[in-house]
Amino acid sequence: MAPSMSKLLGGSRRDLFRQGGWAAVAGTLGGALQRAVAAPAEAVKNLYQAIGVRPVVNARGTFTIISGSQSLPEVKKAMEEASRSYVQMDELMEAVGKRLAEITGAEWGMVSNGCAAAMTHATAACIAGTNPERMQKLPDLTGLKNEVIIPEYSRNVYDHAIRMVGVKIIEVRNKAELEAAFNARTAMCYILAGPGDEGPLGTAVVAEVAKRHNVPLLVDAAAEILTFPNVHLKRGATLVAYSGGKCIRGPQTAGLLLGDKALVQAAWLNSAPHHAFGRSLKVGKEEVMGMLAAVEAWTKRDHEAEWKRWVSWLDTIGTRAKQVNGVTTEVRQPEGLSNRTPSLVIKWDGAKLGVTGGEVAKLMLDGEPRIVVGGSSGARPDNMASSLSITPYMMMPGDDKVVADRLHAILSNPPRFSNPPVSAAPPAGLAGQWDVEISFSLGTAKHSLAIEQEGKRLVGTHRGETLAGDLTGSVNGNDVRFRSSHKIEGTRLGYNFTGSLKGDTLEGTVEMGEYGEAQWKAVRHTYRTPGGIVRPVKNGQSAAD
Repeated sequence: MAPSMSKLLGGSRRDLFRQGGWAAVAGTLGGALQRAVAAPAEAVKNLYQAIGVRPVVNARGTFTIISGSQSLPEVKKAMEEASRSYVQMDELMEAVGKRLAEITGAEWGMVSNGCAAAMTHATAACIAGTNPERMQKLPDLTGLKNEVIIPEYSRNVYDHAIRMVGVKIIEVRNKAELEAAFNARTAMCYILAGPGDEGPLGTAVVAEVAKRHNVPLLVDAAAEILTFPNVHLKRGATLVAYSGGKCIRGPQTAGLLLGDKALVQAAWLNSAPHHAFGRSLKVGKEEVMGMLAAVEAWTKRDHEAEWKRWVSWLDTIGTRAKQVNGVTTEVRQPEGLSNRTPSLVIKWDGAKLGVTGGEVAKLMLDGEPRIVVGGSSGARPDNMASSLSITPYMMMPGDDKVVADRLHAILSNPPRFSNPPVSAAPPAGLAGQWDVEISFSLGTAKHSLAIEQEGKRLVGTHRGETLAGDLTGSVNGNDVRFRSSHKIEGTRLGYNFTGSLKGDTLEGTVEMGEYGEAQWKAVRHTYRTPGGIVRPVKNGQSAAD
């Protein structure tokens, strides 16, 4: 748990008000800001701690939830200098677009408010062009092109940035479906860069068909390295979008859109500061110049030396981990252009060491300093084959020793963990249909469960308001846990239910990953027939009123 504000500032909130109210807080925070400028490393940590936030050591990679990457010194300097003057934004983007074209070899470029924003602006440009009447209509697509073709393998959670403009997604699974999908309503095609790039519906294949129909193709290369000439444009893509806050190490809230000059310039007009659909996706002058500095720096960085440094960090961590008997390690090399970094997989028998991968990950996150690792596996009591992964991509010098020492300390002398208690009571009978109410932090929803039971094992169906998916789980006495997954658009919604049977009611907590947790309560479904009400089935019997 993060330390409280009162503890950090040496007194209670009441004391602060007695000493001049929130001015005391502002003074403390202001001092932290001044120290952050003078001595970045430790002062930045204190800056966050002044508001009760504990920084983390990033041994997982470029995930936005842990703030992506750290921008390069050149980027920080460019952003700071850009903040000292006013500039006309259209003139700025015209000059930056030209410079990005010179560096990358693309026809034109623009800086956006992240890769997702670049995708949104590109979609708007493909629909409305620079016609102000059409631009003002969005997301009402009446009378406008309103379909985007996406190969099924490219559907992903990030294509929400395209759907938000109001388009209908047309999924295609093979070349014949691709050919048939184009019509007068087709505005754009989209591909997520990755393993499918050279497959049967890869970039070159889709680009060839799209070109015949005069439809632009956008490639989402958010997590990829820059290539000159650009590999995706070379394969026939019209536009390609990148995240600025990942491997390029630009501003976290910046992205790139490269490609066809007319479309890139139209994407800019569909974004802020112009009054169009993309007005809310504003990029500032600081991010624009910081992103340009990052692209400039990319051409000068010693990528080979960076790779050697990452490998040396993994060697430090792996060597230390293997000092614990029973621990093995493996360095894995990346495939493709995305997240180009080696990674270290660490494995052990959780039963022998007394700690699972999930428990190690939690201990590292809860310690000081906090360390975020990836790929943890192993859970009591059924699966004790444990592992976790270390990604050096976004680690800073010295982090390798911190991670190595902490990992060795936990694996060599873990706290005592015990398996979940097993109830001596027979498993509660849960078979049948249940009516569920889920209470979110804001709002409620009616769901239903259809459960089949064999001893302690549960299977069945979980239905939401519009979606449904299979459930699997178990019951231990009156305690129940099960999970389900519902496919929607390019992603899946996961539900992890835990609870207990109290009388005729099931209730507990449901965890929903990035969407937090909620409370749930379920009662057996009551069937109504022409002959009256049939009470829920219990232990194979039912009764009619």
